[in-house]
Amino acid sequence: MTGMRIGTLAASSGVGVETVRYYQRRGLLAEPARDDFYGGVRQYGEEDVRRLRFIRTAQGAGFTLDQIAELLELDARDDRPRARVLARDRILALDARIAELTAARDALAALARECGEGGAGPCPIITAFER
Repeated sequence: MTGMRIGTLAASSGVGVETVRYYQRRGLLAEPARDDFYGGVRQYGEEDVRRLRFIRTAQGAGFTLDQIAELLELDARDDRPRARVLARDRILALDARIAELTAARDALAALARECGEGGAGPCPIITAFER
């Protein structure tokens, strides 16, 4: 798919038009020149779709836009060692978050069990969140 307008590019990448424009302002995506052949409308191609999908996927993995910009730059320079460092750092952060969420889940499960056992007094879930 080549010669896409911004709306088609956005839809095919799963983002909004304003998101595309924001990424352009941030330097994550090039803004093509207006083409007289297409009536002065900017035209995007498959490489733009691929880049937008990469940005969305990297955000889903928890990378910030600054880190994504660095990853794109590292890819252009073929700097795999630095890219691996960024990935490893992100994995460590994800592992820490997983541990935190697991602890929260376990604590909530224990409160739910206590609540389910009945008994006099206020619900353990409510009192736990009032602290």
